[in-house]
Amino acid sequence: MDTQENLSKEESVHIIIDFMHRSMMHHAMWFAEVQKHLGKEKALQALNEVCKISYDVQLKRISKTLGIEVKEGLPSPLLDLPEEKLASLRENTAANWLANDGIWFQAVEFSSGMTAAKHCNDACWEQFSPLEAWSVKRLLNLPEQPGLEGLKQALQFRLYAFINKQSITDETESSFIFRMNDCRVQSARKRKGLDDYPCKSAGIIEYTTFAEAIDSRIKTECIGCPPDSHPEEWYCAWKFQI
Repeated sequence: MDTQENLSKEESVHIIIDFMHRSMMHHAMWFAEVQKHLGKEKALQALNEVCKISYDVQLKRISKTLGIEVKEGLPSPLLDLPEEKLASLRENTAANWLANDGIWFQAVEFSSGMTAAKHCNDACWEQFSPLEAWSVKRLLNLPEQPGLEGLKQALQFRLYAFINKQSITDETESSFIFRMNDCRVQSARKRKGLDDYPCKSAGIIEYTTFAEAIDSRIKTECIGCPPDSHPEEWYCAWKFQI
């Protein structure tokens, strides 16, 4: 790559993909800095406005360039996909998120050790889990305090929900039990003959902050999560109550 004028098609495609990655990183850095300087509430307010405006701006440019029709704010090539293809794309998009999480973990683990990787992992969940709750809440148009029924609904729209198997059992009028019956990460380790990954520290952060972001009144209790022993029917279980 010498100059812009001499780029091959392959080089141009590489640059376009790299531009998209840079834009994603810049978007995340903006949120991080606004949160750091102005607080989480103002950062989320800004993110809400940015998402609406930025989505329209970017879709308009890309669809015009590619000659893609837009129907009610959505790209028609995706709307025109058969249901099974759309479901597969949805699942693979969620699976790519999980793969990326694992790649980051291993990059830190191999360079700086397991302790550093677990520390970074837990800290990342502390930021990501409430942000995912905000995103789901926005997607489902949930009220500020949707209660346990709102949390039940929200848990079905996490990224994990599209690649793992989970279940919910009512315990009392003011509590329910959530179980991760099949975990993609832990099942893969089991197939390789490895012990469960000890994810309890991250799980406590993950589920507590997610539930509180859905409704600040909800309290979270860990029933069991690796390295805890657990039955064959589930890998981790959590109690949510108001």
